[in-house]
Amino acid sequence: MARSRFLPDNFTLMLVAVVITATLLPAQGQVAVAFDWITNIAIGLLFFLHGAKLSRAAILAGAGHWRLHGVVFLCTFVLFPLLGLGLRPLLLPLVGKDLYMGFLYLCMLPATVQSAIAFTSLARGNVPAAICSAAASSLIGIFITPLLVALLMGVHGDSGSTLEAIRKISLQLLVPFVAGQIARRWIGEWVGRNRNWLKVVDQGSILLVVYSAFSAAVIGGLWQQVPPLLLGWLVLGCCVLLALSLGITALLGRVLGFSLEDRITILFCGSKKSLATGVPMAQVLFAGSTIGLLILPLMLFHQIQLMVCAALAQRYARRPETPASMADVAAKVAK
Repeated sequence: MARSRFLPDNFTLMLVAVVITATLLPAQGQVAVAFDWITNIAIGLLFFLHGAKLSRAAILAGAGHWRLHGVVFLCTFVLFPLLGLGLRPLLLPLVGKDLYMGFLYLCMLPATVQSAIAFTSLARGNVPAAICSAAASSLIGIFITPLLVALLMGVHGDSGSTLEAIRKISLQLLVPFVAGQIARRWIGEWVGRNRNWLKVVDQGSILLVVYSAFSAAVIGGLWQQVPPLLLGWLVLGCCVLLALSLGITALLGRVLGFSLEDRITILFCGSKKSLATGVPMAQVLFAGSTIGLLILPLMLFHQIQLMVCAALAQRYARRPETPASMADVAAKVAK
């Protein structure tokens, strides 16, 4: 029997299952310490494999499109924080300070890599530019996000130093990525042939982090602080944020005279936020805090953006193939 298109994807169902498990059986004591170690190892392995997978030639192929990358960068690190601050008067009274801070935190994160590229490819956008833009956003975000968090949220990491937070995030995310790039010449082909391993590590590391975070949050009384009505307001806020980001990125691409393929890339790279990067960053930036409330808006936004962008990508994919676009594709392949 075919799966209904209205059903959530498997990863969403796994996230829900992990949250339920953390609610009923939260990790405590030495078990929680063990999960933290396993989670850190999984995150390091994830970014190592991303580094080994990402082709330098593909990055260089899209690196020259500076106008497109500039728009995506501004949308990711300027537009989103401004939207988060602009929605404060409406959202803060509805969801409270802690959830609003989580909402503002998601606005400061880099874009996704895998889903932005996948949706751009499905929608027949400028894939080389999407690879370069999404990868650059993810790497630049390691430095920009802690600075934005310090500036707009007044949080400086567990050591009280933004530079220390950047150092820790770099060690956890950037160093494994660079090591993967160095190792690519030996293991790149193997990683390419075994992409399912990357997916397992990607999703598995997120599930581990979510379980650890929600275990600590449940022990701290998370669900007593987030009743159903509050959750509903938060979902609505995430929907409004995504609608505004999609509308503005689409408008910017058209007003600035980009081709349709480039507008698609701007839409899918400039309107996304990374759960895979955001959760590990939260562990460093908000160490000592209960981060369950802080990552809840990110989890909700992540699932909403995937469902909405999947529908948009399918819609773009159904457009007729024009002779000009086929010629462009042929030229890109020839290069």
